[in-house]
Amino acid sequence: MIEKYRHPFWIVGGGGMRNNRKKARHEFSRGEKSGLYKAILKRRDVRGQFEPHPIPDSILARILNAAHHAGSVGFMQPWNFILIKDEQVKRQVKAVFEKANTTAAQVYEEPLRSKYLSMKLEGVLEAPLNICVTCDPTRGGPHVLGRHTIPQTDIYSTCCAIQNLWLAARVEGLGVGWVSILSRERLKEILRLPPHVSPVAYLCIGYPERFEPMPELEKVGWLKRLPLGEIVLSETWDEKDEA
Repeated sequence: MIEKYRHPFWIVGGGGMRNNRKKARHEFSRGEKSGLYKAILKRRDVRGQFEPHPIPDSILARILNAAHHAGSVGFMQPWNFILIKDEQVKRQVKAVFEKANTTAAQVYEEPLRSKYLSMKLEGVLEAPLNICVTCDPTRGGPHVLGRHTIPQTDIYSTCCAIQNLWLAARVEGLGVGWVSILSRERLKEILRLPPHVSPVAYLCIGYPERFEPMPELEKVGWLKRLPLGEIVLSETWDEKDEA
């Protein structure tokens, strides 16, 4: 463990952000930095506490534009955003979730199974808008710069767009929930995706009644956030064993 990362108070603007060092030429202002870190730390996976209010087009456009400005390997921009408001389509997706969720619950023994089934893990019908973020591995042509040795970077790049979308939504007061308990093949059928295009994330988005003070899975005792000092290594993985 690297000791200085054991208590990273400086990340959220504690004493470590008020120092006498010279400001970097392109550094953001203290207020701008505070807003960015606040969005990151206050982001939550919102499931069912959505209000029915629609999302204004101007705000949705800002969020999608933020997502579209994510970094991508070779500037391939492999993402598409399918906006889903139709109740019939949403009900089909909800049925796919319910089937997959029943199967997923069986892998846990009691009492963990009951805890799993008690949690709200999607907001497909409650959210006024669903967004499916897809990945097109052919975007950019057959020879994307930087992708030859790690072809999976198309998926990684798409995840960068998803994170941008999530943080931009949080800044606008919108909650986002990632529904991952789904059959990808059934989702492709429902949304009529081309064979080569993959659904990466199915997101529920809307104005929530509240944002929880901590991630729900942490609140209910499912898992705890790992201390930063336990996951930062120096130079090589072996440092973990020597610490």
